Amino acid sequence: MSKNLQALIALLLISFSCWLSYHSLKPSEIPEEVPENEFSVSKAFQHVEKIGEAAHYLGSAAHSTVRNYIVNDLQNLGLEVQTQENFVLNDEALLSRPQNILTRIKGSGDGDALVLMTHYDSQPHSSHGASDAGSGVATILEGVRAFIAEGNTPKNDIIILFTDAEEIGLMGADLFVKEHPWAKDVKLALNFEARGSGGSSFMLLETNAGNTKLIKAFKEAQVPFPTTNSLAYSVYKLLPNDTDLTVLREFGNINGFNFAFIDDHFDYHTANDVPKNLDLETLAHQGDYLMPLLHYFQDADLNQLHSDSDLLYFNLPFGQFITYPFAWITPMNILAFILFLGIVGYGIFKKKLQVKSIFKGFIPYFLSLIIGGLLVFGLWKFCLYIYPEYSEMLQGFTYNGYSYITAAVLLSLTVAFFVYHKFYTEEDTASQFVAPLFFWILICALLAVGLKGASYFIIPAYFGCMQLLLMIHQKKPNLIINTILSLPAVFILFPFIPMFPVALGLKMLFVAGILSILLFSLFLPVFGYFSKKDLLAVLLFLGFNAFMFYAHFTSEFTAERPKPNSLVYLYDADEDKANWYSYDTMPDEWTSKYFGKEPVTLTNAETKFSSKYHSGFTWRSDAPKIDIEKPAIILQKIDSTNNEFQYSLKIAPNRDAKRLEIYTENITDFSEFEVNELQPENVKLGQESFNMFTRRWKNRLLSYYISSKDTLRMNFSLDKNKSAEFILYESSYDLLENEQLNVPKRSEAMIPKPFVLNDAVIYKKRIKLNQ
Repeated sequence: MSKNLQALIALLLISFSCWLSYHSLKPSEIPEEVPENEFSVSKAFQHVEKIGEAAHYLGSAAHSTVRNYIVNDLQNLGLEVQTQENFVLNDEALLSRPQNILTRIKGSGDGDALVLMTHYDSQPHSSHGASDAGSGVATILEGVRAFIAEGNTPKNDIIILFTDAEEIGLMGADLFVKEHPWAKDVKLALNFEARGSGGSSFMLLETNAGNTKLIKAFKEAQVPFPTTNSLAYSVYKLLPNDTDLTVLREFGNINGFNFAFIDDHFDYHTANDVPKNLDLETLAHQGDYLMPLLHYFQDADLNQLHSDSDLLYFNLPFGQFITYPFAWITPMNILAFILFLGIVGYGIFKKKLQVKSIFKGFIPYFLSLIIGGLLVFGLWKFCLYIYPEYSEMLQGFTYNGYSYITAAVLLSLTVAFFVYHKFYTEEDTASQFVAPLFFWILICALLAVGLKGASYFIIPAYFGCMQLLLMIHQKKPNLIINTILSLPAVFILFPFIPMFPVALGLKMLFVAGILSILLFSLFLPVFGYFSKKDLLAVLLFLGFNAFMFYAHFTSEFTAERPKPNSLVYLYDADEDKANWYSYDTMPDEWTSKYFGKEPVTLTNAETKFSSKYHSGFTWRSDAPKIDIEKPAIILQKIDSTNNEFQYSLKIAPNRDAKRLEIYTENITDFSEFEVNELQPENVKLGQESFNMFTRRWKNRLLSYYISSKDTLRMNFSLDKNKSAEFILYESSYDLLENEQLNVPKRSEAMIPKPFVLNDAVIYKKRIKLNQ
């Protein structure tokens, strides 16, 4: 077979393997009809359509509608349903009154329980919550229906838990694990979540100890599309992306599995999180997790899932799931290093490797990484400069983000092929491969110390050693064989190339570029023998330009890709003054009516209402004063026998307010503090104990998410020699419905900006504690 034909087959095989490694992670076919005792995607999607009809955040009318829908569906399955409701105050000074939905399928055992859980509230105030987490509700409702249709009695009890107020602080899970009597029976949890509206669903573990028994059970359950790896397990422990399952693990020592999808991250928490945007294959993937695991754990010994050791694990195409112990990490790294040194020494001894060429091979390797990484980093900075409207998307992932990921990969590969073309000599290919292989083994050694879950990355090094040995023995090795030996690197590394920018935002685009070059370097036993690297570099560069042009022509906001924007009305009762505010950076035809074509940027720090990305107001302008029904504020002071005053403060909304924020401008320590009969818990940070009402990081004292117009009741004590002043912000989400302000609706090419207090009418009032 000619070398050119081998090269062509190798390129086709590599391209197919890259496609396979990413697109074989979830179901690709959805049957229209299934038996009654099997999970039906179409029936699950009918639930999504009902749940995602409107935004249903805590306190909204649709919130009660969705709750009633879930209760009725469970009752129609013959289950006895209950709700759990009470005030919850978490350690982030968030207060709400969630209402959980629970039911229980009794087993034949001693009462140990598996809990199937997700949350049914949506993000305030415009997200319909079809994916997050209507998809989770639908998965569980349909899965339980199919399970009941089987007619089997499980050994373990099955608790179905739909938590409330997850979006504002995991409040429902907190209420369940701390106050519900069923919580003590739960030994394992399956939690279904979403941070986008498509793609494969990823399994993430939550455990206070080791993962060995959990992973073995997961493998034995024979999930058809296991998409997970132990690198994500290690990284997830370092990130603050908590879920309801985190609360169960921390306060109930309950192990569990999270299942979440992140593709189309631009829909996350937005008005675009509607049923039509949910990928049905993704919904099918959630069902493919639930049913095998439900069948496995219904009779398993749930008390035998704790372990002290960890397993490395990762998935491969066609449902393959590989595991091996953490105890193998050091031996495998040492063995790889010994093999590498032995083969290199053998090659030098046989004069098949040249020492000078080996050291020369470090030059293109580092040049490729440095130039490629910097170019991709600069590319995204350039895009933010050219398209400043991208900053309006607080998720950090644009509608055309996948085009930028592809362009970054092609640009990185262009650099790699061009650099190695400049340093190309066919007889030195084996010597040039020594540097990338050495540094890959070194990277794996560092990962073994700092990020153990990624230690399975050493596996491609073993195949690299085999390739190096073949290259030493054969002047012109078979490129197809070398390609096959490089494929483990594709299956292990390639899925991370799009994953990092999607999950963490396009600011991580340079990571995709660096990973692409590292993957290229592991393919040097193939690409190194290509004589037309310059031609491939040109073709890749043309591809890069094509995707950049496509990204340009899809950069504008449209009805399919709407622009997030914001507008807030704030009336200051003490100043008797009203202002418009916005979080935006780019004016549009909707916001310019209130701030002008060139808004004046705020220079002084404004109050930052609690939000996911700590966003603050950017613009301010004068607004007309309107009549706002102010809240009832009752402050009482009681003189005590010691050196303190005791205070009672009641705040009752008289309009359809959804949120109260209370700030203090001075650093005030309260000796006692109680809100709605709840006392704050101390939080340990290092060696110090923090309490939100004594040692605060910010000037925000409390955020109260209102349902049913419940009154906020605060009782606290303060030293007689100290003074305090509260600043109250009472917010409703009805800006566009307010007839006095007459704010027009957005065009179809706009949506409310998520993650911030938006479309709000805010009443501000100072509350002074008279001394």
